[in-house]
Amino acid sequence: MKLTEHIASAKETLFSFEILPPLKGGSIDRLFNSIEPLMEFKPSFVDVTYHREEYVMRGRPDGTYDKVSIRKRPGTVAICAAIMQRFKVEAVPHIICGGFTRDETENALIDLNFLGIDNVLAIRGDNQRGERNFTPEKGGNKNALDLIRQIKDMNNGIYLDEELKNPIATNFCVGAAGYPEKHIDAMNLDTDLNFLKQKIDAGAGFITTQMFFDNEKFFSFVDRCRKAGITVPIIPGIKPITKKKQMYNLPKIFNIDIPVDFSHAMQEAKTEEAAYEIGIEWCVEQCKELKKNGVPVLHFYTMSLSNSTRDIASQIF
Repeated sequence: MKLTEHIASAKETLFSFEILPPLKGGSIDRLFNSIEPLMEFKPSFVDVTYHREEYVMRGRPDGTYDKVSIRKRPGTVAICAAIMQRFKVEAVPHIICGGFTRDETENALIDLNFLGIDNVLAIRGDNQRGERNFTPEKGGNKNALDLIRQIKDMNNGIYLDEELKNPIATNFCVGAAGYPEKHIDAMNLDTDLNFLKQKIDAGAGFITTQMFFDNEKFFSFVDRCRKAGITVPIIPGIKPITKKKQMYNLPKIFNIDIPVDFSHAMQEAKTEEAAYEIGIEWCVEQCKELKKNGVPVLHFYTMSLSNSTRDIASQIF
């Protein structure tokens, strides 16, 4: 079932969350154990992130080095299938540009279509570690707009191999990422909004936002989207902050601001337990206001750790 159909038929704000695939060589049981406690809140869908290749230099006996490609978190397609089988819930895989050719992207989408997975979130993905600017894979999509266009081509029965005879059209509901505080690479909020509008015009049917901690920035973002003619559902991304170090790390990684009142309260916490309670309280109030204002879904970035999300959801749903 498409996410847009879930949202259209809902009578109140829905619950969803995002998880990371296990590290390479890890067990899926740990992931299942993190999902299980959240099932009581009846999530409409579970996002599963996709991760590009990374490169390491490994020494050889003769003193030279080889550049070796690794995937730290493989298995997104298989994990989506496992989640749907185990929990009977929609799984939404991320599809990314970085590290993938258009052929590899098409093959992943074919697999997802075979598995009956109806929804995908199309994003550019992060820079390669150590790179200042994003570098697309040779033969790959250079940004999320190109990626969305490729997916919509497949929805129209257009594959990369033009000699295919009577190819089956896919039927993906495609999501795009939105940034209430601007994408880190965008020149300003206006250029960022213009690019988002192009993604919607290309066929994206819903927007999931980057995390934010000031609801006014989200409300302003939604207002600007509506004035620009973007009418698709806009899903706020929620990240519980439960440790002091996150107050310093998250703004650097995600180009976001921490509200002054929140940062002061966390800095004054004497223990990690106190910081946890402050973070939960802030997020609960944030979610209550968002829900009161009729957001379609509250979407939590769990990092595959369910305790804080469960503590918040139990007070909201």
